[in-house]
Amino acid sequence: MPKFLPEKKKLLQEVYEKASSEATETSFNGILLHLEQILKDEFEPLSYKSFETYYKTIVENEEDYNIKRSILDNLSRYLGYDNFDSYRSEWKTIEHTIQQAISKLVITIINKPVIKMPEFLTKQSNLGIIGIILCGSLVVGSKMYKADDKVAETQNVGQGLGLLQTLSKQCMYWNGKEYIPEDCHQTKDNLVAIDPKKVANFKKITRSDTIRSIKGIWYSKYQNEVEFFTADGKNPDNNTELHQLTDHMLNKYILSKDSIEE
Repeated sequence: MPKFLPEKKKLLQEVYEKASSEATETSFNGILLHLEQILKDEFEPLSYKSFETYYKTIVENEEDYNIKRSILDNLSRYLGYDNFDSYRSEWKTIEHTIQQAISKLVITIINKPVIKMPEFLTKQSNLGIIGIILCGSLVVGSKMYKADDKVAETQNVGQGLGLLQTLSKQCMYWNGKEYIPEDCHQTKDNLVAIDPKKVANFKKITRSDTIRSIKGIWYSKYQNEVEFFTADGKNPDNNTELHQLTDHMLNKYILSKDSIEE
């Protein structure tokens, strides 16, 4: 497999999805023109024709295409990462975390199964691939263990079931500080489709005096109120676009207030 092809494919998909959520146009070309303008204003110019070539070759045709590292870095920054290496490393971390959790998922059968996997897969059909991976990773046995072994097994089963419960939650809601995974059948008014990256990385910074650098910080300004967040996107409370923190904003709204208070 060509180097970084899966990562490039995922990157292009996420860039297109973000641009489509921001653009007023709904057509493919309209979304790419919006992306072209954003990249020109905030990063480095990239023609919509070039992105279209990347997208159709890598995403639609699943063929490799040589993209300059500087372009991959800028597309990663558009998603809120420092560069392409940072984007790749986060997905490796997520994959490693899931693999570690699955490796601890041990179910002991005594009289009846602790969990019926076919039923789980039937009810959670959109998790079919994950379910298949889980099935292949289960260690099922019926041997008798010592007391200490049983405690360890109980802990492993609890961790495994916790993983299954997390994976089964396909929605999330904003609690004023962060996104919380939730079952979609709940009656909460602010439920939206789950975004694992937002659940893991998007938080409101409630104490601005902890901010000492512009790196990795975004802000929104609405009705003269400035709020700070740990990732790019929109302020969930008022739907205003977030902007990357600048030295000017850092000095005006954080450092200058700190010096006054002192």
